[in-house]
Amino acid sequence: MSADTAVVTAPPMSRRRRIGAWIAIGVALLVIGGIGAAMTIAGEWTPRDALDPESAGPAGTRALVEILREHGVEVRVVRSHGDAAAALAGGTETLVVADTPALSDDGLLALTDLAADVVLIDPRARTLDLLIPGAEPAGSAPAGLVDPDCALDAARRSGAIQPGTIFRPSGNSSLSSCYPVGDAHALLVGEHGYGSVAAVDGTALFTNEQLAEDGNASLGVNLMGQHPLVVWYQPGLGDTDLTDTDPTIGELTPPWVSPVIVLLLVAGVAAGIWRGRRFGPLVAERLPVTVRASETTEGRARLYAQSRDVLHAADQLRIGAIERIGRVLGLGPAASAPDVSDAAAARAGLDRSATRGVLIDHIPADEADLVALSLQLRHLEDAVHAAVRPERNPR
Repeated sequence: MSADTAVVTAPPMSRRRRIGAWIAIGVALLVIGGIGAAMTIAGEWTPRDALDPESAGPAGTRALVEILREHGVEVRVVRSHGDAAAALAGGTETLVVADTPALSDDGLLALTDLAADVVLIDPRARTLDLLIPGAEPAGSAPAGLVDPDCALDAARRSGAIQPGTIFRPSGNSSLSSCYPVGDAHALLVGEHGYGSVAAVDGTALFTNEQLAEDGNASLGVNLMGQHPLVVWYQPGLGDTDLTDTDPTIGELTPPWVSPVIVLLLVAGVAAGIWRGRRFGPLVAERLPVTVRASETTEGRARLYAQSRDVLHAADQLRIGAIERIGRVLGLGPAASAPDVSDAAAARAGLDRSATRGVLIDHIPADEADLVALSLQLRHLEDAVHAAVRPERNPR
């Protein structure tokens, strides 16, 4: 291809590749959304295994339920306060209950009043205040075994345990307090009608993972196996008697927010269609395209000027000058730059070192040096032309 011709190739973007890219983006968004949904669901359902009597996981209590049944105690698992009240209709049952944040105070008291004995396996401050007045949580016990140190038969027969959460009686003299840790205890037993109510941290003692340790299993059976029937109330999702609940996010959101969100979504879709639409069919262009040499030369010159690449521009000027001087002197294309420089100095009667500095050695530092070098190259070419063909000297 000659110096006067440039080939411009502009292959159109493949429509298949573009569609494939959008499909890949959509699939990636679906995968990310699925992972996020799975993590959310897992985060919501994981707490249900804690102290669940039907869970065989480490945090469940199925092992204790099976031990109770082996001792002849019937265990009935209920997941709503209505079913729990129906199961306690006999009045001679033991109620085992975990935390019940969705039940009102009256609802919890009404349920526990139906049972002969109550065992709280995850008591919180509200539950303690309702069922064991004066008792309160006192933090966690340090690691180590603790002896019962009380007269309660259920604790003395069980032996030492390693407690978790401990409770402070706060001067309630009617309580039986076992497993002392400082001024607090790991087990509190108070009066409940004609029966009793016990508070103990079941998460540290009665789970499948911890049940076989020390006297944990024995304590669980002794506390829960006082009656032939155990009603194990594990509140299910949505089991509540509260009517005046906190407002939802939708109720707290101003009415103008939803229309604005819809408007923004519509605007985003419209912007995507507007920016992504094609401007008609592709136009075929005949290639190669012929471009004038002056245009490419001026284009390169602008690039050199914008980048301030003085050395590269000087090299291009010298290469052109060396080629033209070599042709004038009749040197072949294999002649090197030093050979052309020496021949030009000898033919024009110029100093060899000065000529070599103009054609090879001198390095311009800025644009002013580049302009001076271009003038020196021009004068050198004129001198060579005058020495070789005086009658054809163009300048």
